[in-house]
Amino acid sequence: MSLGTKNEAMFGACSKATAFEILDHYYSEGGNFIDTANSYQGGETETWLARGNRDQIVLATKYTGPHPTLDKDIKIRANYGGNGLKSLRLTFTDSLKRLQTSYVDILYLHWWNFTATIPEVMHGLNDLVTSGKVLYLGISDSPAWLVTKANQYARDHGLRQFVVYQGIWNAAMRDVERDIVPMCRDEGMGICAYSVLNSGRFQSAASFEEREKNKSGRQFPVTARDKHVSRVLEVIADTKKTSLTNVALAYIMHKEPYVYPIVGGSKISHIKGNVEGLSTSLTADEMDQIDKAYDFDPGFPYTFLSGTMVQGFGTPQRGASHASEVRWTMAQGTFDWVESPKAIKMAPS
Repeated sequence: MSLGTKNEAMFGACSKATAFEILDHYYSEGGNFIDTANSYQGGETETWLARGNRDQIVLATKYTGPHPTLDKDIKIRANYGGNGLKSLRLTFTDSLKRLQTSYVDILYLHWWNFTATIPEVMHGLNDLVTSGKVLYLGISDSPAWLVTKANQYARDHGLRQFVVYQGIWNAAMRDVERDIVPMCRDEGMGICAYSVLNSGRFQSAASFEEREKNKSGRQFPVTARDKHVSRVLEVIADTKKTSLTNVALAYIMHKEPYVYPIVGGSKISHIKGNVEGLSTSLTADEMDQIDKAYDFDPGFPYTFLSGTMVQGFGTPQRGASHASEVRWTMAQGTFDWVESPKAIKMAPS
């Protein structure tokens, strides 16, 4: 996402030379998955990713966002973005040209914008799969009910389904745990979590002070929650002699199986740090501390099912996504349940 210079004001700049250095280091460390989109950095990211080791890389891009490289003389631009077939044809064709490849491994619908029907979208995407231009389908930034409905339509009509979901997930933004994560579990979909480091807003107290003085890098507003969660991450990081960003990355990887965090950076040091974070292991108690870093409310009906909704004001709200977590079932008697799949445990660190 950060490989380019077009959106320097928001994301910070990353020169072409630095981008290639980052990619070379990532590849040398065994990295083989690259995520981009037609609209990232005005199309610059896709162009810079057009390199020689294509078949060793799992390459994902997206469509829906506005076409990034239109001639300035084109006045009617309504067809160059959105979920419909016209947008899909125009933007994906140009993505292949910028990437200098005949196919992508994963094509995401970037976000559902309510301008096309599910049948139109699923048939259009399936045509790209059967033509060999796309291997797998993904969807991001879209409601759980929409994904489930689209996948059911695909199953009913012998079409390819969405097999991976991409969305924001980090220790300070856990909204996907309400509907998206249970949906992925039920649909058998992988989860590509982005903003796992909170877009640079997980920092030490000293770093937050420095951030106020030096306005370089990503300029997203910092909230009181960001600072409080950062402090919890920092305390755990100090006990493990690692960085708080490594703890933040490990937290998401420990939450569910089949989670693939998307990380980025404008410096090679960022990528080196992210790679180190893959070996960080967290205990159940440490995970619980991070879970409690802010009052995440799963909302109705999940708090009703868990019973926490009726336990009075001030009771920490908890959701329910497994039979063993439904209070009203547990009140009937004692049951033994098959446990849900767990994330792969890293070696202790």
